[in-house]
Amino acid sequence: MLVLGIDTSCDDTGVGLVRDGRVVANKVASQTLLHQQYGGVVPELASREHTQVIDGLLEQALAEAGVRLQDVDLIAATRGPGLIGALLVGYTYAKGLALALKRPFMGVHHLEGHLYAALAEHPEVEPPFLALIASGGHSHLFRVTAWGQYELLGATMDDAAGEAFDKVARLLGLGYPGGPEIEKLAAQGDPEAVPFGVPLQGQSHYAFSFSGLKTAALRAVEKGFDKADIAASFQRVVVDHLASVVLRAARDTGLQTLLVTGGVAQNRALRERLERAGLKLLFPPRGMATDNGAMIALAAWRRWGGRGDALSLPAAAYLPLA
Repeated sequence: MLVLGIDTSCDDTGVGLVRDGRVVANKVASQTLLHQQYGGVVPELASREHTQVIDGLLEQALAEAGVRLQDVDLIAATRGPGLIGALLVGYTYAKGLALALKRPFMGVHHLEGHLYAALAEHPEVEPPFLALIASGGHSHLFRVTAWGQYELLGATMDDAAGEAFDKVARLLGLGYPGGPEIEKLAAQGDPEAVPFGVPLQGQSHYAFSFSGLKTAALRAVEKGFDKADIAASFQRVVVDHLASVVLRAARDTGLQTLLVTGGVAQNRALRERLERAGLKLLFPPRGMATDNGAMIALAAWRRWGGRGDALSLPAAAYLPLA
């Protein structure tokens, strides 16, 4: 079975192809340079850029896989959550293809796609396990009891971890996206130099919070702390916060396998902290931790039961997974 997956939930255009559970093409067009001058994603510009590149990206994916569009058996696209204008580009494009080719269509939850991305690296993995999705738009911790069955243990109360990296990077005069820029600068600083407090200490729930940490970083800049020290201290606290919540959940649930995905999952300090904790860690392969179309195709392939979704199924900017 050959599945085409399309993701345009934010600022990356993703087109991927999966044959019988194996990724055979995964093409992503990044908009980083487009949005860099603004320090964050401009929704209208993101939508326009998706429309400009999606045709060419599909052609590249088909060529990489060595197949024709007519060979595709199922067409899937991200239904939500995301920026609604951006979502609609890929979602309606996929519906149009499905209608023209007379193929079944499937709308896929973006976060479920991130979870299924792990199958590209770990096809043998089976629930139950914990899953941390940390990106520019999401900071969620799930208990995956079975494929398709998710329990939300905790989520951010305000901003996502990746969004906090982006905003603090802008405060420090760094580029976009902020995560890699802060990680690079942090290597030159003292992680104990700025007295940032770890958010929500002493809480028994599994929520995250990064808004106050952004404000603390602003105050540190205003007080004249060294920028490398701010970056190192900020990164340390974000990692401590994410890890402490995850480890508490692992202790409480007894689950020692953790899937980590999303852009923040690529942060080396976070990976090292979780590795030291002794958990069995699952990461998507390089290029699939961030938004892409192959993860959408994988989710659709795994969920396929012989019947697709109605073409009338709408996209949704806000769409809880559990």
